[in-house]
Amino acid sequence: MNKTINQKAWFFVLPVIALVAFNAIIPLMTVVNYSVQETFGDNTFFWAGVIWFEDILHSERFHDSLMRQLTFTFTILLIEIPLGVIIALAMPRKGFWVPVCLILMSLPLLIPWNVVGAMWNIFALPDIGMLGRMINSLGIDYNFTRQIGDAWFTLILMDVWHWTSLVVLLAYAGLVSIPDAYYQAAKIDGAGSWAIFRFIQLPKMKRVLTIAVLLRFMDSFNIYTEPFVLTGGGPGNSTTLLSIDLVKIALGQFDLGPAAAMSLIYFLVILLLSWVFYTLMMRDEEQ
Repeated sequence: MNKTINQKAWFFVLPVIALVAFNAIIPLMTVVNYSVQETFGDNTFFWAGVIWFEDILHSERFHDSLMRQLTFTFTILLIEIPLGVIIALAMPRKGFWVPVCLILMSLPLLIPWNVVGAMWNIFALPDIGMLGRMINSLGIDYNFTRQIGDAWFTLILMDVWHWTSLVVLLAYAGLVSIPDAYYQAAKIDGAGSWAIFRFIQLPKMKRVLTIAVLLRFMDSFNIYTEPFVLTGGGPGNSTTLLSIDLVKIALGQFDLGPAAAMSLIYFLVILLLSWVFYTLMMRDEEQ
């Protein structure tokens, strides 16, 4: 019996393809175009080749921003992933408190990013902020607007407060999907809490934790609004992450060629590290 091949389904996909092309491919090609050209004004462009890529890759400014970005990203991952799992394990599975806990965990995620930065800026001010005054009252000289260590502490604390909830919700979703039969079998075998976590809960959370790590990595590597509102990249350039530095080059200095080249390098770094994360976390499962 011959099957009739119908290609009309592609008509349903064409609007999606057109939307993706408009929102992603066309802007990407525009950035690529700027990255290999030079302009001297009057909207006149000249071929520059890969000179901007060479300048960025050999720039000490780019290296410093990249190191600050990597430090920030890996620090918040080391804090938020374990902390999110611990909170998810402590949350109830049944009863009245389940929706209450879920709502409380969701609240930080609903606050706009610029509002989060403004909230923590006021909250951490050494003179009038609750956090700043409390730390100074303990005899600690705290001022995130002048001291580099305090600025980093406040920046990381703000991100942990804002985004740990995402890890909690994903980890909790993995935990509630575990059938009760697994726990009953573990109880019969006399397994302790650590054995249950290691051999039952953690393997069942592996996929959602992979998603959590990838989401938090990509989000933290692209973060801009919160640190810009909180510290403005200061004091000095101590909290100038890659995204802030890119905006300074593109809009502050209006160097379109270097900014375009830097954005493409930025994109490739995120793509490469995301692939490495995913490959390492899924390798055991494939075996």
